[in-house]
Amino acid sequence: MRHRKKGRQLGRQTKHRGALFRNLVTSLLDQERIETTEAKAKEIRGFTDRMITLGKEGTLPARRRALGFLRSKSVVSKLFDDVAARFKDRPGGYTRIIKTRRRIGDAAEMVAIELVARQDTMPQKKSATSQGQSQPAGAGTSA
Repeated sequence: MRHRKKGRQLGRQTKHRGALFRNLVTSLLDQERIETTEAKAKEIRGFTDRMITLGKEGTLPARRRALGFLRSKSVVSKLFDDVAARFKDRPGGYTRIIKTRRRIGDAAEMVAIELVARQDTMPQKKSATSQGQSQPAGAGTSA
């Protein structure tokens, strides 16, 4: 019976698996999109959501807990300053999994896991000059 045995073992021992999850979550928060196997992506979803929730909390104890898991000061700073601000109104579901291909060597199902509100896909505010150029001719002039 496997009652109360949550999570995938991924063919690794406990310490190795924990280090793998930390590295994957750190890379995901740093790059905002990574490609990995489907099983690994499904496992790190919860860890990533938990880290973003800590970032939204914004307190010093939350920052210390995130630093204890991520172990990269630059990624923790990015999480608390940039990423958490993007998800402040969102109650959960911060990641998206997209199937991409099968790996050549072992035919493993590969997926791209990414943050839902990525930096490069955020809508850019149009400047006043570009708005003025998009008006039809004669619309801005008065006689």
